[in-house]
Amino acid sequence: MTIPFYVSPEQLTKDRSDFARAGVARGRAVVVLSAAEGMVLATVNPSRSLHKIAELYDRIAFAGVGKYNEFEALRRAGVRYADLRGYAYDRVDVDARGLAGAYAETLGEVFTGHPKPFEVELALAEVGDVPGADRVFRIGFDGSVQDGEALVVIGGHASEVTAGLHAAGVHAAPDSAPPPLATALRAIANTLVPAPDFANDDAAAPGTSRSLAPESGAYSTLECALLDRTATRRSFRRLTSSQMVELAVE
Repeated sequence: MTIPFYVSPEQLTKDRSDFARAGVARGRAVVVLSAAEGMVLATVNPSRSLHKIAELYDRIAFAGVGKYNEFEALRRAGVRYADLRGYAYDRVDVDARGLAGAYAETLGEVFTGHPKPFEVELALAEVGDVPGADRVFRIGFDGSVQDGEALVVIGGHASEVTAGLHAAGVHAAPDSAPPPLATALRAIANTLVPAPDFANDDAAAPGTSRSLAPESGAYSTLECALLDRTATRRSFRRLTSSQMVELAVE
């Protein structure tokens, strides 16, 4: 009789965490930021069709980092969950907290019960009527959930991007007023898109802020969406590079 190879639960959990964390770190950071006009979601994405940011329901947006096929499957599952709940009960009963709980349950089960965990990190943003009512939830590959503040960054170089946004004057303190949309877009472009001096430097990482306003070409590499708090029902709209340039001018 062959004795099965033994791995302690602690070592197995650590190995799975290291594996999933490495996959997430390879993904480019996604910024979720509460602004005066609504909630901004942005990331550097060279693809025009494979989106990392998408509408989930009326006032809820989804962002994923990691393996595209995995977070895209989770996005579709979230859309089905929201549609069924809104149909069975009421549209106002669909909120980001309930979706975050469903995602946490799914990712937790995969992490503990499947041979390979999902290499993803998710963010759910729900815009409120006022900035203080905005909600952001960060869901990890192991099913952990964090109730975010006005600024949440997921994916690779998250700490550097957060520091860059703070240096650009964007803060997540609950007692601070949210920045105007123009300020938020300029800070995001400054932080996510490397400065021209580092454009050919493979070692350059996001979070290196420019000292001047970003050029209009910096916005062409961004995938960006706005949850407009003034919308009556569906608040999600994608922003093209030309729209970002126009909105970034105060």
